[in-house]
Amino acid sequence: MNYRSVADLNADTRRLARASATDADLIVGIPRSGLLVANLLCLYLDVPMTDVDGLCEGDLIDTGDRYDGDRTIRDVDSVLVVDDSVRSGGQMTETRERLEAHDFPFDVSYGAIYVSPWGHEYVDHWVEVVPTPRVFEWNVMHHPMLQYSCVDIDGVLCRDPTPEENDDGERYREFLADVEPNVVPNQRIGHLVTSRLEQYRPETERWLDEHGIRYDSLVMMDLPSKRARQERGNHARHKADAYDSTDAPLFIESDPRQAAAISRRTGKPVFCYETQEMVRPGHAKRTYRTAERAVSKFKEDPVAFPVSAGKFLYYRGYHLVSKLLP
Repeated sequence: MNYRSVADLNADTRRLARASATDADLIVGIPRSGLLVANLLCLYLDVPMTDVDGLCEGDLIDTGDRYDGDRTIRDVDSVLVVDDSVRSGGQMTETRERLEAHDFPFDVSYGAIYVSPWGHEYVDHWVEVVPTPRVFEWNVMHHPMLQYSCVDIDGVLCRDPTPEENDDGERYREFLADVEPNVVPNQRIGHLVTSRLEQYRPETERWLDEHGIRYDSLVMMDLPSKRARQERGNHARHKADAYDSTDAPLFIESDPRQAAAISRRTGKPVFCYETQEMVRPGHAKRTYRTAERAVSKFKEDPVAFPVSAGKFLYYRGYHLVSKLLP
């Protein structure tokens, strides 16, 4: 499973800006994901941007301090039309044909950050060939691949219950009925796999139907009570067994420790919704050990843990930013 995060997209967009877009007077984003790339490019290059409709109508979104007064379409000599990715080339071909019909008095070139092995045939500039199957952080919860994937419920489609709500009684049933969704995928989900107990299937199915979340199967834990589930302590094994029993190419799990355990047990990739990371069999053990250390530190000193965790995140973020800056 080939995965690219928003951080990857940012770094690769800067590569495109340096290598292929320095002469562009205007950046045009192909809605919707191409607008993300266009926004980044126009800021890095300090040039105006617009979308495809805006280009056809001569409407620009000006930016930066390079220009005195308003920038108009008459000032443009070179346009770069961009998308986040090209797979089959259908959208890029459609855009090309539409823009070529306008016979603009300036040069128009086409680019994408990621292309399939054959996608480069449809663009003039690209950064990286990313073969399928592939998924991106910004589209993972609406990707057609969801139709064949396993997806957790609590922590993904909705938040986790609080300790007070998770009483295995009336408060929990109220949570199941009233919790707001985190995300409603626009694709049908192949397999919902949850550690919720079978006795709460009616409430769970009612909530899914109420919020328009479509799915093929719902796998729950067949145990008599929350206590029995806690004593067994096999949430990750339950999910891994369900994942293993299908041909699903991906499991979307909320918890980092469970994501690592599921990947380790199945030898298949798991996307951790909480950290927005793809856990692959090769580094599942490392992810699990990191989570184990974090839990141990919290248990040892819950008061000091937020401070040390904050420092870790600060320095990790600083290291990431330092790699992206020139």
